[in-house]
Amino acid sequence: MTSIFSFWWLILIVLTVLFYKFVLRVFFGMVIVPEDKIGLVTKKFVLFGTDKSLPDGRIIATKGEAGFQAQALAPGLYWGMWIWQYSLDMTPFTIIPEGKIGLVLSKDGKEIPTGRILARKVDCDNYQDATAFLNNGGQKGRQTAFITTGSYRINTFLFEIVIVDQVKIFENQIGIVTALDGEPIPQGQIAGKFTEGHNNFQDFDKFLEQGGNRGLQPQVMLAGSYYINTWALQIEQNPMTDVPIGHVGVVISYIGEDGEDVTGEHFKHGNIVSKGQRGVWMEPLGPGKYALNKYTTKLELVPTTNLVLNWADARSEAHNLDHNLSTITVRSKDGFPFNLDVSQIIHVPANEAPKVIARFGSMKNLVSQVLEPTIGNYFRNSAQDSDVISFLSTRKERQESARSHIKIVLDEYNVNAVDTLIGDIVPPESLMKTLTDRKIAEEEQKTYQTQKMAQEQRQGVEKETAIADMQKEIVRASQSVEIAQRTADATVKKAEGDATSLKLNVNAEAEATKMRAQAQAEATRLNASAEAERISKTGLAEAEKIMAIGKSTAEAYQLQVSAMGDDNFTRYKITEEIAKGNIKVIPDVLISGNSGSEGGISGLLGMKLMEMMDSDKNKTNNKPNNKK
Repeated sequence: MTSIFSFWWLILIVLTVLFYKFVLRVFFGMVIVPEDKIGLVTKKFVLFGTDKSLPDGRIIATKGEAGFQAQALAPGLYWGMWIWQYSLDMTPFTIIPEGKIGLVLSKDGKEIPTGRILARKVDCDNYQDATAFLNNGGQKGRQTAFITTGSYRINTFLFEIVIVDQVKIFENQIGIVTALDGEPIPQGQIAGKFTEGHNNFQDFDKFLEQGGNRGLQPQVMLAGSYYINTWALQIEQNPMTDVPIGHVGVVISYIGEDGEDVTGEHFKHGNIVSKGQRGVWMEPLGPGKYALNKYTTKLELVPTTNLVLNWADARSEAHNLDHNLSTITVRSKDGFPFNLDVSQIIHVPANEAPKVIARFGSMKNLVSQVLEPTIGNYFRNSAQDSDVISFLSTRKERQESARSHIKIVLDEYNVNAVDTLIGDIVPPESLMKTLTDRKIAEEEQKTYQTQKMAQEQRQGVEKETAIADMQKEIVRASQSVEIAQRTADATVKKAEGDATSLKLNVNAEAEATKMRAQAQAEATRLNASAEAERISKTGLAEAEKIMAIGKSTAEAYQLQVSAMGDDNFTRYKITEEIAKGNIKVIPDVLISGNSGSEGGISGLLGMKLMEMMDSDKNKTNNKPNNKK
């Protein structure tokens, strides 16, 4: 028996070693909570006391009632947690990663007041002290407060943690905020009032304490990362408002107090107020980027550079304000419809931009309500006072008139008219054909006239060319005349010398030589003149030459006869002719038998024969006339 008893004790010791936790739990109520967990306690029943049940509507016990216990067990050793009275759930810590937040939903607590959707924050050590939460008036439901990055001992019997991302507003973006809880928006407003101290809505309880309104908020959030309770706020990201260079932004505010118009009594076309009030702000925004809430404000861009608007079907500027403008169709006085393109250059001063927007609401309205009817009607009325041809021919004057008229009109609307330009004018096709035919005829006439002038010029050129070509002949003739003149002069001189010599010897021969020289000089002059005249006077020159030669010969003979006497001159000429061999008195055989005899001998024989003939003649003359 003793050995068996010893064996059972050994078994008991082994079992105790193996199941010591269970043994300690059963006999001593010992509980060990690991360092990375918490112990959630459920009390099964209450041993003592008569009123230990939970109040109606509660699920978490804070005063030792049976049920889920608010007090959780932190890591450590606990006694008295009898297995038969308590049950434990070992739950890991609640960990909120980097870049996340934990939204808290409470399963127990007071009721949220009517009209609210979120439970207000209470002091409960970031929801790690459930008892304090319930005792301090914590409300059930979604909480305004949240827990940020870290590890927390959260009693999941009471709280449910929903992990969500931080809200990030990207560069060049803004966050437009809508609050889901708070006071109602005041009557007549579309957004809540401005509140301060809530750190960009990250402290929603502060927002509520300041009387923040639910709904659209006037404030916006700039680029950055924010701890935002997405059960309390909705964030919509939108691009920042950009006012480009060459523009100003006129702000139209839909929220704020009603302000007093600052334009005075002369401007009756809109409510222009100071910055922050409801209406059109008097101070426009210059070029840059602005964090404007598009739901509470509207920005109208107004170009401050020269703006070109085209009334043309095929042309539109980049600003697109003239997208709906088209070519103007007008009708002339003579009933012809025709089209014309018009360009209008305008300028809106920066300080006048709010007035333009207050009057028209936008630049497009300015174009459609003022510029389009003003310019269109002006040119239609102008065209009715003129026919098409006159309109085309007086385009410059009509452009000047349009510029003056439109400038006066636009000055009334706080807009400067820089210039009015008439572009392409398209007359009717039928009239255009008539004009074209007429123009073609006129151009053909000009062409013919030009061709005529060209022909006349060509004739002149040909004439001048011919004259130029003849100039060489004229020069040659002139030089020939000059040469002939000089030759004549030389001949005259020579003739005069010969004549003087001959006169000393034989006056007749000298005179003949002189007359021959004069005739030769005259002939040379006439020949030179004939060369100059070439065709018309050649025969006359020759005739005069022959006449002059004959005359000079006759005069020479006359002088010789006078000098020598009739008989002696006759003998002299006969002897001269015989000497030249032109007359043969004695046969050649009698003289020399040779046809080559010298002329001197023949001459002497001739002289002797002449004397004999004269003697016979005298005898004959001395004989009485038998007829008598």
